Amino acid sequence: MKRLFIAVLTLVMIGTLLIACSSKDDKANKGESTPSAAANSPSATTEGTQNQEEGNVYPIKTDRTLSYWGEITGNLVGVKATHDEVPFFQEWQKVTGVKLKFTAPPAGQAKESLNILLASGNLPDMIEYNFLNDYPGGPEKAIADGYILKLNDLIDQYAPNLKKFLQDNPDIDKMVKTDNGSYYAFPFIRGDEYLRVFQGPIIRKDWLDDLGLPVPVTIDEWTDTLRAFKEKKGASAPFAVNSKPRFFNDSGNGAFLGAFGVTRGFYQEDGAIKYGPAEAGFKEYLRLFQQWYKEGLLDKNIATSDAKSVDGNWASGQTGVSVGNAGGGIGRWQPLVESNSANAVLVAAPYPVLNKGETPKFGQKDNAYSSGGIVAVTTAAKDPGLAVKLLDYGYSEEGRMFFNFGTEGVSYNMVDGSPKYTDLLMKNPDKLAPAQAMSMYIRGSYNGPFIQDKRYAEQFFALQTQREAIGIWQKTDVAKYALPPITPTPEESSEYATIMNDINTLVDEMTLKIILGTESVDKFDNYVEKMKSLKLDRAIEIQKAALDRYNSR
Repeated sequence: MKRLFIAVLTLVMIGTLLIACSSKDDKANKGESTPSAAANSPSATTEGTQNQEEGNVYPIKTDRTLSYWGEITGNLVGVKATHDEVPFFQEWQKVTGVKLKFTAPPAGQAKESLNILLASGNLPDMIEYNFLNDYPGGPEKAIADGYILKLNDLIDQYAPNLKKFLQDNPDIDKMVKTDNGSYYAFPFIRGDEYLRVFQGPIIRKDWLDDLGLPVPVTIDEWTDTLRAFKEKKGASAPFAVNSKPRFFNDSGNGAFLGAFGVTRGFYQEDGAIKYGPAEAGFKEYLRLFQQWYKEGLLDKNIATSDAKSVDGNWASGQTGVSVGNAGGGIGRWQPLVESNSANAVLVAAPYPVLNKGETPKFGQKDNAYSSGGIVAVTTAAKDPGLAVKLLDYGYSEEGRMFFNFGTEGVSYNMVDGSPKYTDLLMKNPDKLAPAQAMSMYIRGSYNGPFIQDKRYAEQFFALQTQREAIGIWQKTDVAKYALPPITPTPEESSEYATIMNDINTLVDEMTLKIILGTESVDKFDNYVEKMKSLKLDRAIEIQKAALDRYNSR
């Protein structure tokens, strides 16, 4: 009996161990997370531990196909319709070993399309979307709503490259998680200070030279310049900008309205949070643009203009001023204006000020963590572990080269130890502008789940005017006033989202009605009162609380 008892006890213990191991393996196969403490234990045998110690091996051996939802970059609008037609995305699948099924929303309709997608309940494995700024309530709410996964344990197990980068860069680590410490997406990281400024006013220097005018600095000089472009250069749309998804889409960084000390959103000043459209400076901006529109200095279709129509205005010689990027603006438009006028030259202009000698208060400057191009793993993911391994590729040495430079021998060659883009990108045989050709073979020229390399920009900005643009646009005080990537709590988020949805709708309405002249500028004060009745003060309180929490992270 004693021997029998010992034998039975031994079998029970072995069975228990087998069940435990089976359960752990089953979790790993499904991509479920195990506690990070277990993953870090010397005796742990999970695949996540092996990844931490050895790194992910690519290509991954798998038969699974994962689904991926995200916009196609604006640089490829009119060039390629789907991800499947873009060589970069074809090659990404090869180098990682993971087959992908892509879905892309219509250009400029990501937010509307995502709402429909979430309501359908038929989620893909991964979603590329700005959950920090464009999801009502922010990323913590998206996690609480059950759409995307909190990635902490999955990163511990399956993303050794991203994990190491964040450990080595605590200032960026602070940015890419919520106040609760939740990692919610694979981030886009600008790997050098040089990469953080890339946008501002752009003007036709050849027209200025013909007219004997300097590059405008003050608002009064801008008014004189636009009048001269209209009257003496025959420009029917002297100032043209992209107004998708909202009016003057690139004004949010402070272009032109920054001269009046405000931006389109929230900012910090003297320890307080302010909302630009409710400040007196916004009224003066509206007054200026109403006058410009009345005089025909703005594109008459400015309320509805998109990237294509702006391209058309540059190409036809109807436009002399816009706001855009060094690459996707100067780099994209320079060939267009040259096709109409061989001597045409586009240059950067400083962010406008009211008085000579002032430093612009605002301007474009990204944080090292930029929430565009980030990729979340959804709660519907069939194999979250595999999705995380795929996404971790962009933070490995090999993956960083691929995202920034593409495929050796195709999009770049190594020259004196540095990657050099080939003529396929820089002098494209199909006459694509460098910004367009690059977007076919790399993601370095826009964003995505990877770390951007300064060496991309040094080549992307092939024109001297592009390289000079960065220095011109850097001369602002925006770092003093811009908010870091703050996040609301789930409790605050629904309230904030409801408030700001109503206020943003109101601001869009106010902006268009006043600029197009259907309402007087004097109506501005009524709109501000309406904003306050929609609980603007409460939205500011929520932003201030979020900023205080961020500063305490």
